[in-house]
Formats: sequence, C-alpha cells, structure tokens
Amino acid sequence: MPADTRANSTRYLDTPDAASRFLSGIKGAREIAVDTEGASYHRFVDRIYLLQLSTRQKTAIIDPLAAGSLEPLGTLLQDPSVEVVFHDADYDLRLLHQDYGWHASNIFDTRIAAQLAGVRAFGLAALLERYFGTKLDKKFQRADWSMRPLSQGMLEYAVQDTLHLLDLRDRLRDELERLGRTGWAAEEFARLQGTQWDADPDDLAWMRTKGARDLTRRELAVFRELVRWRDEVARALDKATFRVVGNEALFAAARATPRSVADLAAVKGMPRGMVDRRGDELLAAVERGLSVPDAQLPKFPRAARWERDAQFEDRVAALKRVRDAAAQRLDLDPGVLCSRDRMEAVARRNPKSMEELHEVKELRRWQIDVLGDEFLRALRGVGARS
Repeated sequence: MPADTRANSTRYLDTPDAASRFLSGIKGAREIAVDTEGASYHRFVDRIYLLQLSTRQKTAIIDPLAAGSLEPLGTLLQDPSVEVVFHDADYDLRLLHQDYGWHASNIFDTRIAAQLAGVRAFGLAALLERYFGTKLDKKFQRADWSMRPLSQGMLEYAVQDTLHLLDLRDRLRDELERLGRTGWAAEEFARLQGTQWDADPDDLAWMRTKGARDLTRRELAVFRELVRWRDEVARALDKATFRVVGNEALFAAARATPRSVADLAAVKGMPRGMVDRRGDELLAAVERGLSVPDAQLPKFPRAARWERDAQFEDRVAALKRVRDAAAQRLDLDPGVLCSRDRMEAVARRNPKSMEELHEVKELRRWQIDVLGDEFLRALRGVGARS
C-alpha cells in the first residue's frame, strides 16, 4: 500500500475556529470514517474525549472539549446519503447519542463486514495488518483520553483508527460482493441505526457481577451495600469503579463482614488508602447489609420457565448440525452464521413452515435465506422420531 499522505497532514483541532473550518471543508464528503475515544477505564461516567475523522482526502482529530459546537458534523453523520464507516460501531454510536443526540443513518461497520466475509481475526489491528501490512502499536490502548495535554504519541496512535478505515471498507465490500453477502451486511448495518445510550440506571447490575451467585443471601445483602457505597464514591471522584475498590475485594469483605478498621485492613485486596480515608463508611455499609431483616434479604430472580419440552434439546442439536455444516461450507465461524441463542429461539418456536420461521424475531432474514429450508427439514426429522 502506498504511503498515505494524510498521516503527515493530520490536524489536531482544539479551537472552535479550527474545527469549524475543517468541518466546512468536508461537508460535501459522501463517505467518512469515524472513531471516538472515551475513558471508561478511568472515569465513572464515560463521554467522548476525542473524535477521529477521515474522508478520502483529509484526516483530523477533534478535541470535543475545546472545539465548540460540532453541529455540522452531526448533520453530516445523519445525512442518509453519507456513508459513515466505523470499526465495531456499537459503543461509538452510544457515545455519539449520549453526548450529542446524533444517530448515524447510513452505517458500514468493518468489524461486522469482516466477520460476514469469513475473517476470523477481525480486530482492527489484525485487519490492517492482513490487508495493508500496517502494524498498530497497542501501548495507548488503555490511555486516559480525558487528560490534557495529549502527547504526540497518543495522537499518532489515535489517528490510525480512521486513517485506513475507508480503504479497509473498500476491501471488505469487494469481499462481500464476491461472496454474494452484501445483503447480509446491509441487514446487519441497518440494525445499528437508532443505537443509543441507555440512560436508565440498572439497580440490579450488581447481581450480575461474576461471582455474586456464590454468595449466601446475607453476604449478598452486604455486597449490595458495599457496591452502592463504592459506586457513590466513584461517581463523586469521577473514577472507574475498579479504581476505587475492585469487585474481588468487595466479595472478600462481604464474606468476612469486618467489624473494625483492623478487620477491614485484613481483607484481601482492600486498598490501604481507602481503609485509612473511608474505613468508617465501609464499615457502615457492612453494618447496613448485616441489619437487613431475613425476610428482605436479596435473592436472584428465577430464570424464565418454559413449558416442559422433552424434544427441545434434540431440536437444538439438530439445528446445530445444520448450522455447523453450512458454516463449514461457507467458510464462516458457526457463531457468526447463527448463534446458539437464536437456534434456541427457533427450537422453542418449532416452526412448521417458512411463514412461522419468519416469525422468530431473533433471526435475520439473511439467516433464514441461508438456513431456513434445512432448519425446517431438521425440525421435521426430530418430530418424525417422536
């Protein structure tokens, strides 16, 4: 691949005037590559701290903290005649909606395209090396993009996320066309439209923490209070929760139920500074958990109960055999062709016709086109054996 002159002319735009001039200069673009940098690894509430943009001719990094109004960019991204290219768009789309209320309406996601083309290593670094021989330096992967000023190395790292993205889009689109899978990709891309940030707090998120099901109900009550305390502190400090106290230390405290600062200091993984500064608050959280009446102790909700169906697993197994054979034939990862949860949805519905198969909302139309007839045949075979 020839040297990309945009790499040497990338502009870092951190004033309203500079950002306005750049956005005015690209308003006629019909394709634009976009990436965002947040700081979820460092901050309690994530937001966009950097915007990387590339057209066919120009590339820029915009500092949204200093660039003023970016409405011209929102107009461009929401124009259905402009193709907006992302790699792994989901989180970028959520942040763009959260911070600006924007919804890109014509999306191409190189990650999804690569998966549908049968590429197994579909991270951006792997794709750039595969198609262009470009190696990305990963040392800033977990950098704090909220810090200012940003180092030159960080800016050079950030620009790589969009610099080659339009060229990558071209390669992958050619692959999809060759394989006859552009319709598959179009359906997946259309489903990304309207992706938005879920602003509603999830009061039961702590129950889904890996390891929570290993606690007794009393320990679970203590853990709940410790998580609530930790999240309040993290919010006040604007720090990622694990940078205040990690989950493993909270699990250990929930089991040990410390009653004194000395007990607390002995809890494995408990930060000494937090014990010194907020030990009383931690102990109060433990006490709140211990004082919950037995009748009010938290418990996990029961999983959805389905009507007993002796053939359910047989149907799933039959569908899986069809899926696996088709995946091998198409040189696709089986999970990309059809995930287990979607096969379970089909097995649960047990459709007898193509019309009924189309009623399985979890399935994509392209999956029905590829697998539908064989799925129905396999399900009839299971029924015939009963």
